[in-house]
Amino acid sequence: MSLKLPPVLIFLLFSIVMFLLARFLPFGDFQFFGRNNLVLFLMGMAVLIAIISLSQFFSRKTTIDPRTPFKTTKLVTRGIYKYSRNPMYLAILLVLLAWGLWLGNAFNTLVAAGFVGYMNKFQIKPEEQALTTIFGKEYEQYCTQVRRWF
Repeated sequence: MSLKLPPVLIFLLFSIVMFLLARFLPFGDFQFFGRNNLVLFLMGMAVLIAIISLSQFFSRKTTIDPRTPFKTTKLVTRGIYKYSRNPMYLAILLVLLAWGLWLGNAFNTLVAAGFVGYMNKFQIKPEEQALTTIFGKEYEQYCTQVRRWF
């Protein structure tokens, strides 16, 4: 694996950057009708996606620790994993988007996009290489049928 930072730590670092950006950037503030409702919707979706995706991993008795993909014992491709190869990361992204909206700075969407880029390069691609090594053609076929994020 390229880096051994847990995704929760990466989430916290990006959250802090978003907070600092909203606090100290003198422009980019925005308000719109229904913003708080959108924040609640995104948070609700994030929680729902996280619960579903984690429960599928637990029910298949395979590791949820993305820093050790070689401990993966089963390929999870059903349920929510028919629509996203990384619903746990998608849930984190939705929380970041909700946080950015709550803070009310438009530039936080760029930070969320940076999270996607970071995760793709330093977390997801190394995971995909490991899973290809473990599951071979089965995983490669899964990758052609299911999108990385959504």
